[in-house]
Amino acid sequence: MLKKIVIPLLQWYNINKRILPWRDRNNAYYTWVSEIMLQQTRVEAVKPYFQRFITALPDVQALAQCPQEQLLKLWEGLGYYNRVRNMQEAARQVVSEHQGIIPEDYQTLLSLKGIGSYTAGAIASIAYHKSVPAVDGNVLRVITRITENNGDISRQSVRRVIEEALSEIMPEDKPGDFNQALMELGAVVCIPNGMAKCEECPVASLCQAYCHDTVDRFPVKAAKKERRQEDKTVFIIQDGEATALRKRPSKGLLAGLYELPNVPGHIDRERALEYVRKLGLDPLYIEEMPSSRHIFSHIEWRMEAYRIRVSSLEKAKDKDLIFADKEQTGKRYAIPSAFGAYARYIKEEKR
Repeated sequence: MLKKIVIPLLQWYNINKRILPWRDRNNAYYTWVSEIMLQQTRVEAVKPYFQRFITALPDVQALAQCPQEQLLKLWEGLGYYNRVRNMQEAARQVVSEHQGIIPEDYQTLLSLKGIGSYTAGAIASIAYHKSVPAVDGNVLRVITRITENNGDISRQSVRRVIEEALSEIMPEDKPGDFNQALMELGAVVCIPNGMAKCEECPVASLCQAYCHDTVDRFPVKAAKKERRQEDKTVFIIQDGEATALRKRPSKGLLAGLYELPNVPGHIDRERALEYVRKLGLDPLYIEEMPSSRHIFSHIEWRMEAYRIRVSSLEKAKDKDLIFADKEQTGKRYAIPSAFGAYARYIKEEKR
């Protein structure tokens, strides 16, 4: 049955594919960068990040040599910073072990840091026309609906079954287009949560879930563990010229990035002022800011915040504090999106 989807899907893709800055370039580096960026971010959101990244780092050699702080700043806003760190490690492998050329071979691609079966399949098929599948969340959704596969897609065994099935029908002349067609179908037609636009699908007549009116039952995925909640109080401490920042530890969550000073728990105004005084600073006024929350894969931060004006940041006793003006923050310091609700106040520190 799956063999029958190949031709109509390729025909549909040829007519309907979106114009994307990394598409139809036969550029393995572009494919790699875009696929890593797209793992947790929608296409429209990725476009400006992709352009910014490749303008600064146009090839593997540039990525391998980039100072880490600049690299993290270029990735700012995309989250999951370990991905770009892994990319740089892989780029250094490519430079040292493969003469700076991203490998064509699927198994060799898998040996590079941070490259799994999906990314290896995407690079090999799209950039090098190798007949290997590239199975991401969109493809899992499309295929489980077409075949009414009720296996748990979070299990590697289910993913392998789908990869093997697609390997058998992969068109040798257009494997990259076929993989992208499946991804595209999942992104714009066979969308999640039972909202599929089946009337627009080029393979609806072949889809078992559509024929049996079970589209909303697929894909099957085990419920995630409940996220741990962490309460935090965030401080936007400013003296009219700069904002206090602190670098996070080199390991763990948001490793090596810059953050606004914060403490565990939600504290009242008096304790907030006491915290600032313990830093050796003289508070002039305090303003309560809107609360915010940020969801990681396993933790949810619930944040309260205070904006506190001090006489001078230079009086601070805490040597780990960094005093960044608006221009420095914009160009140098990578502040994770977890603090995004308060980032705009950094850019308007002069009062």
